[in-house]
This record gives sequence, structure tokens and C-alpha cells, in this order.
Amino acid sequence: MMNIFNYIERKSPVHAMTGASKLLCLLLWSFGAMSSFDPRFLLGLLLVALVLFKISKIGVKDVQFMLWFTMAFCLLNNLLIYLFSPQHGVEIYGTCHELVHLAGRYNITAEQLLYHLNVVLKYLATIPIVLLFVTTTDPSEFASSLNRIGVNYKIAYSVALALRYIPDIQREYHDITLSLQARGVEMNRKKAALISRLKTASGTLVPLILSSMDRIEVISNAMELRSFGKNKKRTWYRARPFGAWDIGAILLGLAVLLLSVALSAFVNHGRYYNPF
Repeated sequence: MMNIFNYIERKSPVHAMTGASKLLCLLLWSFGAMSSFDPRFLLGLLLVALVLFKISKIGVKDVQFMLWFTMAFCLLNNLLIYLFSPQHGVEIYGTCHELVHLAGRYNITAEQLLYHLNVVLKYLATIPIVLLFVTTTDPSEFASSLNRIGVNYKIAYSVALALRYIPDIQREYHDITLSLQARGVEMNRKKAALISRLKTASGTLVPLILSSMDRIEVISNAMELRSFGKNKKRTWYRARPFGAWDIGAILLGLAVLLLSVALSAFVNHGRYYNPF
């Protein structure tokens, strides 16, 4: 079954960290990466993210669907940027070094290429950290760590249920497609046309929605029978204390944010690195 957006159990230092520390690192890292347009800084973040991926023991095959989806979205985003604003880089950097003239206001400039490079590097520097957070964070442990840093346990438990619900939907969809194929409905891309496969996939929505509603009812009844929400506090089976890797992750995220601010304030004198 294809892994899209769910927890992958491994034995690694990244998996051993608490969900709250990984969330704080993710937020600080994202703010730092998104606020800077310095390709040197973004490339450094990408290299660090790849090292963290190696440490986490998460392989490319484990997240290949999300990587392909991200790359497709990144290419579409860059294409739309160029179609609607082909001179955006020229406006930002204040110079124009034309490399190729296409037609009308459409040309290829060094400034526009640098801007598109920054956009691509932003995706490449941020998406691996997002995937790391999702694939290495156990939903139950994440809920307990959120509650530990002050989040109401009802909200924390809702987050855990949402994260658990994603792989359940994937599993249910996989089971439904297998049952359809057992009845002779062809869904193989080599044997069925794209339109036919889309129609078949849309036909799985009704049983998928019905099974999801049934699952929601079962969970809500189980929580009500156990008097969930009656007390102000609750205990957690998967609670985990903060360790050295948790402190290191938070410090890493803070360093990324501070370095981004320092580059913008003292080195580049703005968000954009201007080599022109």
C-alpha cells in the first residue's frame, strides 16, 4: 500500500524525540527558510535536511509519492509565476541582464532565473523537514507532548485522532479497490484507460465515506463510554521526557531562524541576496 502521509516506525534518534520538540523545530525552520531569499542559506538548509533524513533512516521510497507531488507542485508554481509575472526578478533586484528574448514582455533574465532558483530551494529546504515530522512522529506520543507543553488534552487528542485517521483512510481505500478488482473491475494503469480508472476511483467515494462515518461513530461512542473530557487532566501511555536530541532540535530551529534574520539585517540588507 502506498504511503502518503503517515507515521513510519523506525529505530533512530529522530524517532526517539518528542513530537513537541519536532514541531517547534519545524516551525522555527519554516519561518527561517520562508523569510530568506538567499540561495546560499537555503542550499545549506537543504544539505542539513538531507543529513537529518539519513539519520532518521527514512528512505526515499517511503515518501516518494509526496516527493513527486511536491516536485510537480513546485514546477507548476514556477510556471505560473513566470506566465503572470515574467519580470518579477527584474523588479526585485533592480537590474536587467537579458539572456534570451522570447516574445513581447517574455524573456529570460538572470534576475528571473535567480528568483525561480530561490523558490525551488525554499521547497527543497522545507519539505524534507515536514516529511520528517510526519513520518517520525507517533500520533499518541505527539498528543502527550503537546499536552505537556500546555495544550489542552482535548485538543491534543483531537490532533492525534486526525493523524491516525489519515492512514486509516488509505487502508480503507486500498481494501475497497482490492475488492473491486476481485469483482473484475480493472484499475491497472497498463490495462485500463485513465478516464476509466478515474470513474472507478470516484465510485469508491461512497463506500469510503460510509465506512468513515461508521468509524467516527465507533470512536465517539468509545470515548463517551470512557467519560472522555470529564476530568481536567489525564494520563498518557506514550508520554516521553525531553532529552538531549529534543534540546538540540529546538536549538537547531532557533539557530536557523536567527541566522535568517541576521542575513537579512546585516549581510544582504533585506530579504533578497543580490549578486547583481
